Amino acid sequence: MMGAVAVAARYGGAHTAGVIPRWLVDLEVADRDADELVVVDTMRQRKAEMDRRADAFLVLPGGLGTLEELFEVWTTRSLDMHHRPVVLLDPAGVFDPLWMVLAGLVGQGFVRAAALEAVTVTRDVDSAFDALNLLS
Repeated sequence: MMGAVAVAARYGGAHTAGVIPRWLVDLEVADRDADELVVVDTMRQRKAEMDRRADAFLVLPGGLGTLEELFEVWTTRSLDMHHRPVVLLDPAGVFDPLWMVLAGLVGQGFVRAAALEAVTVTRDVDSAFDALNLLS
């Protein structure tokens, strides 16, 4: 999905940068058409570089890696370690069961209710961009 987003962004005139660990480049997973391709040694370096470059975080439905990255930027936002928007664009409700689990954790006292407010869940692109403060 990341590749499709990058292609669409370039088609719309956006600058794209890919950050990828060296071992994935060898598997030919790298977006070689990116305007900028940053090759790092580890996944942790990849996340650090993406975090350093980000003005905001837009998350699309994905697997374990997506969830891990979402929870990291969301947790650091909820702890006031940054104030950049964290937005989840989930048009099909893929993550609805996750929100039910999180609401249960709030009810049990394991998660602060304010922490849930540190991420914005949207169902459409326009709402996601509004939440990212990209449309002014």
